[in-house]
Amino acid sequence: MKLFTKRMIAGITAVNCIAGILPVMGVCADGETEEVIYSSDFEDGDVSAWTNRGGGDTTVITASQENAVSGSTSLCAGERSKSWNGPAFRLDDKCEPGMSYLVSAQVMGQYYTSVTVSFQYTDQSGEQHYENLANLNGSGWQSVSDLKVSFTEDMTDVYVYFEGGSDNIYIDDFSVKAAKVYHPQKDIVSLKDAYADYFKIGTAATAKELAPASTKELILKHFNSLTAGNEMKPDALLDKNASLALAESGDDENPQVSLASAKSILDFARDNHIPMRGHVLVWHQQTPTWFFKENYDENGEWVSKEKMLVRMENYIKNVFAAVKEEYPDVEFYAWDVVNECWLDDGSYRKPGSQEEGSSNSPWVKIFGDNSFIKPAFEFAKKYAPEGCKLYYNDFNEYMPQKTDAIISMVQEINADGHYIDGIGMQSHLDARTGADAFPSVNVYKKALDKFCEIGLDIQVTELDATIPDTEHFAEQAQYYSDIMDTLVEHKDQISAVVFWGTTDDMSWRASQYPCLFNEDYTAKPAFEAIVDGLETPLPTEPTTEPATGKEPATEETTTEPTTEEITTEPTTGENPTTEPTGEIIAGDADLSGGVDILDVILVNRSILGKSELTVQGFANVDFNGNKVAEPDEALTIMKLIVKILSPDEVFTS
Repeated sequence: MKLFTKRMIAGITAVNCIAGILPVMGVCADGETEEVIYSSDFEDGDVSAWTNRGGGDTTVITASQENAVSGSTSLCAGERSKSWNGPAFRLDDKCEPGMSYLVSAQVMGQYYTSVTVSFQYTDQSGEQHYENLANLNGSGWQSVSDLKVSFTEDMTDVYVYFEGGSDNIYIDDFSVKAAKVYHPQKDIVSLKDAYADYFKIGTAATAKELAPASTKELILKHFNSLTAGNEMKPDALLDKNASLALAESGDDENPQVSLASAKSILDFARDNHIPMRGHVLVWHQQTPTWFFKENYDENGEWVSKEKMLVRMENYIKNVFAAVKEEYPDVEFYAWDVVNECWLDDGSYRKPGSQEEGSSNSPWVKIFGDNSFIKPAFEFAKKYAPEGCKLYYNDFNEYMPQKTDAIISMVQEINADGHYIDGIGMQSHLDARTGADAFPSVNVYKKALDKFCEIGLDIQVTELDATIPDTEHFAEQAQYYSDIMDTLVEHKDQISAVVFWGTTDDMSWRASQYPCLFNEDYTAKPAFEAIVDGLETPLPTEPTTEPATGKEPATEETTTEPTTEEITTEPTTGENPTTEPTGEIIAGDADLSGGVDILDVILVNRSILGKSELTVQGFANVDFNGNKVAEPDEALTIMKLIVKILSPDEVFTS
């Protein structure tokens, strides 16, 4: 895995910088031009497609000539009483579920009003969900372009809307387009196959992220573990209305739960036999404050420690009962019971609600310390599905004081019984090289060594690695390669490695390109770096289509692919011993009569020893005459393709 990134990635990254082209691992798009679903510059005065959030007279939507970008008219949302009142555009009566759409607009908030573009939908239980897509600050018109949205058949009342401040919001040149349809590459190795002898390879996805068929295809090809990105966190699982109804009858100690938010993810896992990680039961974030208050009144008094223990047990029991009853065929092989209880200096979090500070913990507010962790594991051990292992999960787990605090906690809790089965290392990393990388691979390895020494199972639960821009793909590839090499060295103590997200554009850290796949589902250099050197069969049959119905998908029988030997030391193959007999066509490695991306791929595969060039093909690309295929020659072919060089400029001898 190491030499690939030092030689091969350098050439690929240089191509990206010169030509503005994403990694040259394959061409996957089969979509036509983007279809415009709705577009308006509001010059005709028609704003009938828009509604006001809040109902009644909370917002008045008009066509206004006070401000405009193109022409003389824009949409104006005025007379707003609250920041969340604003103009909303409904998607599910114009767009199809399971597809991706791109939203663009010109937006202006009056009097320096900040504007947020958001997404909203209602799940099958009637619970509304919200997600911010873009935040715009400052005065004057600002652009949002190609914000990606999608939804499933289980979602209703799907809107994109604009909110912020209480002054007028203006919108112009608004459009919704159907995004191009891409499919994952079928001619590359599968991650789950590449690491089959080491550990499970998983990913995380939100319901919105999983909606497009392309994402389902990607998951089926590469992953054998799935985590719900948000839909099984406490705020998604806890059913406030049902809990309040029970409290009105005098019982406010039995919090009610619902799996409705996670339905599309759980259905997908069930229908395609994908094991799942549960994430997460007890956490200070994304847990509503009402859960900790008397009668579930978020403005009420904090409950006692004794009542909270009863609530905790019933909550955990109800979650596991719902899973067993509604999804008995989904294998939950792991569950994060408690999440992120330690600060980087090894101390526990400060007491308080999330409204009072993001580092505060309402659990600590009630218990005074981290003494709630042990009963959480005791209850989970009591009610969890058979075979489901239980984990403590945390981020910055490689900070020395936090590492020691986690280890001490686990050993103390397990001293009188085996409650905690393993430790989850989230591993949200920064891949930049040198002193800027955080953590360094050595620092990460030291923490991993310490965790492994205590004898519990280790799972890497939320792996991603950021970079500042696409010019750092090579550094990212090398970093990923080194991290995965470290994990492989500890394979006997690690049972799963889960990447947090599928494609860069859908990641929670999208602006920093943290994932293994590009927006168009092509594999990035980081992907190639972590499979290079592994003995993995290349696919010979198309990937099975994702099952979408309620009946489990059946597996097709395919012929066994032949195993291709891939060594860590790249080879160039035997040098040609005969002279070419045909006309030299600069860059035509595959003898197609022209030059295209397939020639680049063939040269790169030749460098890795995966393919052999013909005598004529080699002559067409041996630009420096040294009789060795090199990454620089793949780069030169790219320059020929984008016409940075002409054929008569490439041969030096």
